[in-house]
Amino acid sequence: MKTNIVKIGNSQGIRIPKVLLEQSRLGTEVELEVQDDAIILRPASKPRQGWDERFRLMASEGDDRMVDKGFDHQTEFDKDEWEW
Repeated sequence: MKTNIVKIGNSQGIRIPKVLLEQSRLGTEVELEVQDDAIILRPASKPRQGWDERFRLMASEGDDRMVDKGFDHQTEFDKDEWEW
């Protein structure tokens, strides 16, 4: 499918046909990337997307404990010098 690049203020853009938007399931926010001589358009990722479900899964499987066991004891500095 061909389309034209159009002037939009100081920028340029394209109109994406509805059928392509539906097929690609793009939302209102996208990420653009240049690869070789092509512009890649993909749905914008959200930071920490899916973390809540992964944390629930970890908790249900008992896999949500501290990895670093070094925090379960006090050092001499903690006992003598650190002020809370």
